[in-house]
Amino acid sequence: MSKTTLTRRGVLKSGAVAGAGVALPTIFTASSAAAYMNEPTGSSVTLGFNVPQTGPYADEGADELRAYMLAVEHLNGEGDGGMMNTFSSKALTGNGILGKKVEYVTGDTQTKPDAARASARSMIEKDGAIMITGGSSSGVAVAVQALCQEAGVVFMAGLTHSNDTTGKDKKANGFRHFFNSYMTGAALAPILANEYGKDRKAYHLTADYNWGYTTEEAVRTSTEAMGWETVAAVKTPLATTDFSSFIAPVLNSGADVLVLNHYGGNMVNSLTSAVQFGLRAAEANGKQFQVVVPLYSRLMAQGAGKNVAGIYGTTNWHWSLENVAGSRYVGTNAFVQSFGAKYGFPPSQAAHTTYCQTLLYADACQRAGTFNPCGVQEALADFEFDGLGNGPTLYRGSDHQCFKDALVVRGKENPDSQFDLLETVDITPREALTYDPAIFGGELGTCNPGA
Repeated sequence: MSKTTLTRRGVLKSGAVAGAGVALPTIFTASSAAAYMNEPTGSSVTLGFNVPQTGPYADEGADELRAYMLAVEHLNGEGDGGMMNTFSSKALTGNGILGKKVEYVTGDTQTKPDAARASARSMIEKDGAIMITGGSSSGVAVAVQALCQEAGVVFMAGLTHSNDTTGKDKKANGFRHFFNSYMTGAALAPILANEYGKDRKAYHLTADYNWGYTTEEAVRTSTEAMGWETVAAVKTPLATTDFSSFIAPVLNSGADVLVLNHYGGNMVNSLTSAVQFGLRAAEANGKQFQVVVPLYSRLMAQGAGKNVAGIYGTTNWHWSLENVAGSRYVGTNAFVQSFGAKYGFPPSQAAHTTYCQTLLYADACQRAGTFNPCGVQEALADFEFDGLGNGPTLYRGSDHQCFKDALVVRGKENPDSQFDLLETVDITPREALTYDPAIFGGELGTCNPGA
């Protein structure tokens, strides 16, 4: 295999991206790299797509899988190329990865860490997967990331929002494109203060696992800093489908805001229950009662329907983004058109995230000249790029967290279609979301190439 050059931190001060024209030393080549886990020896390379096909996040998993399959098509030179055409790195040519055809296997995480680890282990040991990707639960992401670190393969996290994934539980073999709870709190709190005032009393219902904990903490910290009071914080089991017993006490609690730290089907069910109990029509403390959903997706909005109207939250990406913000978010239209042509509807943020992760992994291999996880790590560390729909983006080397703009959205009062349910009301620049990685602890450790 021929040597390829590595381009890092390519964003110019003007906002343009230097791209593939900046030549830096090659990190790894096939001839110099040591043996590593599941090194491809034939004409193809296998990726493992580990998503929730059952459980409360199954809708997100289905959309993730659609995007993964679309990315494989594009990497293999099929279809219209999608965001390969807008990606600032030009290493990918539609000839697979390093000349090898991309194949894949799938697994069902069941939105359960143990099931997810078992599925990932099978893909690594039985199917020869050299990279595992997927998610839709931070508990799953942390568990599978740890397994991949132990096994010596790369983990490209799908939808995972907990601070822990690239915080206290970060790993050298793991990388996250999605934003996190800290960023949600930082982006959302100023909008809530402006819309609802600084004298509010909040009641939190929180999914009982690591994503719920860090999201509650982030929103509490940010809103309390601007004057809000937290009157209660109640944990709800992830398997809950009927939230009536959790919603019933809210109106008598002294709160005038309900914060639903729920995602996927949990959020759809808890919000529906809140509406049925009359919270959105109620008054408390002389104020109109409000509901907040810190983390939104189009799929959740579609599931909750008209109940999301006027409710604020954040999202990592939205299919209408480029129409709102113009060319800064180049890539969005290309992805929406490609995904829509194949599946007949616009992609969710989960789909966007997993598509990006697949391209970013393939691109890192291509630029590094190897599938060796340590070559991939070095190619992604402090890699700055554009053209994947989020604006200029940095994969920070110290914790493998992506930094990019975050969206504050609100449920539309008068949507134009069943897919057009969220509107962007504010875009928080990545500079306002950047933090010292030391605040979350943890040690990144060193890359493990496995064999």
